[in-house]
Amino acid sequence: MATVKTPYEHIVLNEEQVAFIAGTTMKVRELFAEGYAYGWSAEALQVEHPYSSPGRISSALAYYFDHQDALDADLQARAACAQEVRQGQTPTGSGQR
Repeated sequence: MATVKTPYEHIVLNEEQVAFIAGTTMKVRELFAEGYAYGWSAEALQVEHPYSSPGRISSALAYYFDHQDALDADLQARAACAQEVRQGQTPTGSGQR
């Protein structure tokens, strides 16, 4: 997977402009969604993901908050797509990455 560096030390973008924690397969949006769902702090996320350093977790959260509108819209589109699939409908929308 080819990646592009970002101004965030531990964050890279893939060809589709999806943000990942560098050196991992963890998407920034997934890390944030997990922390939000469980009410976890940055420290708790690091405990749950011991392969990631506190710096990587902090960088991912900074990226999320700096791009919150776009990432929240993507998460909502994915949730809507999942709901359609659960209801036996053909998914629509852009949540295909």
